[in-house]
Amino acid sequence: MAISELKLPASVQVHDLVDAKALAATLAHDVAERLRAAIAAKGQACVVLSGGRSPVPFLEQLAGEQLDWGKVTVSLADERWVPVEHADSNAGLLARHLLKGAAAKARFVGLYQQAENLDAAAVVADQGLAELPAIDVLVLGMGDDGHTASLFPNSPNLAEGLDPNSQRRCLPMLAPSVPHQRLSMTRSLLASAAFIALSVQGPGKLATLRAALAGNDLSEMPIRAFLHDPLDIYWCP
Repeated sequence: MAISELKLPASVQVHDLVDAKALAATLAHDVAERLRAAIAAKGQACVVLSGGRSPVPFLEQLAGEQLDWGKVTVSLADERWVPVEHADSNAGLLARHLLKGAAAKARFVGLYQQAENLDAAAVVADQGLAELPAIDVLVLGMGDDGHTASLFPNSPNLAEGLDPNSQRRCLPMLAPSVPHQRLSMTRSLLASAAFIALSVQGPGKLATLRAALAGNDLSEMPIRAFLHDPLDIYWCP
């Protein structure tokens, strides 16, 4: 099945790319263009990114884009509750693959906080995100279970995480995979982004996207909360 066969809402635009290399380059170019436009319009820009393994080529491409990085704020849609030095840290991932060379001048607002427990860490992260400028660009990923950011099906705080009117910017979430303890931006903050991109690769993710479009229960597949907003999907087989 091709992505062109999916019944997508009119507000969703698809960028159908030949392979992962083309996806990384195209997405990095488009993100950089929007950040340049934001800097030109208001003197600063803010981008919120997703972690994991698949974004690495995109992050490397974005690091090489010609941008006034000193005027860019970078944050994360979600984070594993592990120190930055830990192999699973998304902040560590950005440090290795994005925030280097000229891009090291960007301001980073992370979610990880040292605290006595996950709930306390989320409260401190929530307060820290009060300093985050308006989000110009958000890049989301999607898991095979239909999660996005760390908004996982069946996570205890999912209802509040998906509440479009929630006052919280960050919540403690539990993932079914190790490390279980996560911090996630809420839908209300994520959906405030001026431009939202969803990066999807491979037949497995295409099947997940098809299943997500076939139903309406957000708690079953949280990615559904974003599929009817203006959205740009970057796809490759």
